[in-house]
Amino acid sequence: MTAPDRWLLPDGVEDILPPLASHIESLRRSVVDLCRRWGYQLVIPPLIEYLESLHTGTGYDLDLQTFKLTDQLTGRMMGLRADITPQAARIDAHTLREEGVTRLCYAGHVLHTRPHHMLAGRTPIQAGCELFGSRSEAADLEVIHLMLAALKTAGLNHIHLDLSHVGIVQSLLGEAAYSPEKEAAVFDALGRKSLPELDRLLEGEAEGTPGRRLRELAAFSGGIEVLQALRSTLTNSDSSVAAAIEQLERVTDAINREHDDVTLGFDFCELRGYNYHTGLVFAAYVPGHGDAVGKGGRYDAIGADFGRPRPATGFSLDVRALAALSEIEPKSSGAIWAPAGDDPELESRITRLRQSETVIRELPGEKHADPRSRSCDRQLVLRDGAWTVQPLASA
Repeated sequence: MTAPDRWLLPDGVEDILPPLASHIESLRRSVVDLCRRWGYQLVIPPLIEYLESLHTGTGYDLDLQTFKLTDQLTGRMMGLRADITPQAARIDAHTLREEGVTRLCYAGHVLHTRPHHMLAGRTPIQAGCELFGSRSEAADLEVIHLMLAALKTAGLNHIHLDLSHVGIVQSLLGEAAYSPEKEAAVFDALGRKSLPELDRLLEGEAEGTPGRRLRELAAFSGGIEVLQALRSTLTNSDSSVAAAIEQLERVTDAINREHDDVTLGFDFCELRGYNYHTGLVFAAYVPGHGDAVGKGGRYDAIGADFGRPRPATGFSLDVRALAALSEIEPKSSGAIWAPAGDDPELESRITRLRQSETVIRELPGEKHADPRSRSCDRQLVLRDGAWTVQPLASA
């Protein structure tokens, strides 16, 4: 590696510089503060922990996204977290061990071995919330309403929300009774909407069989009319399918009442990233951005894998992506430029101002000091024996 190359960062890894860093931090605080006002307690899980804990109940996808290394103290494999949700589940199951409903929120970096898409980085800042201890539909609605509120707080407008229910695909796969290998292949092809691959995997399935209905499911995406068409197509399916469709109808009505500015859609093959979910799932999109800006759903199985069965639902979003898409202009209150010197009165005035203002102090001998380049719009000036704040003198 040549000397200039030593300062290069890996692909998908970047520094976040001013003023973007301040904007991202402001959004992070806004999202966390919103969650806390809804009763969610902040947790800060470690960036690294044993691999078995990070991957409990999450399936194979998260394993592929996790950087791994050996703990020099124990020789055990450790991982750099690729998702904070399993950590929150571990905290609920083994650290807090509360009875009843527990609400947790978080915000921090995660690391991915590869980006989710061409324009994504490998070090997202994940924020979100998790609600443990309730199987109720009201809990699912709470996290959806909170996610939409967070997106609006971050300055995202024209939100489109896709709803689905993992139970529909899982029920049809259960009826089909495929081998584990074929079931995984069909689930993967559905998630990628690979119709030719589905045709190959489900070749020879007779009309009305679970396999044929799975193939038909791939064509169902759109507005509320999709639910009605789906109900007709899956008439002979397990009763859990009808229950899932009815839940989607109720949730749709509730979201329409609270968020008449959010458009709704349904995509029953949008399964990527939902490998550990068990029920209602959702993803939010905005125009001009191909990836979801927020997503989540119900995942009742992870608690059992941690040894303490707990129903759970939640959402997560990428604060870095929110900052890029936000329609809110970052606010700058400006700063005050203070001259160099050892005047005790000046020191006292600066100390008092810094309790509520940004004050940047000129250093002795500082050359090329331009207050405006430091976001200063005011200055401390000695007038009539007192240090007063005045507008910055014209250049």
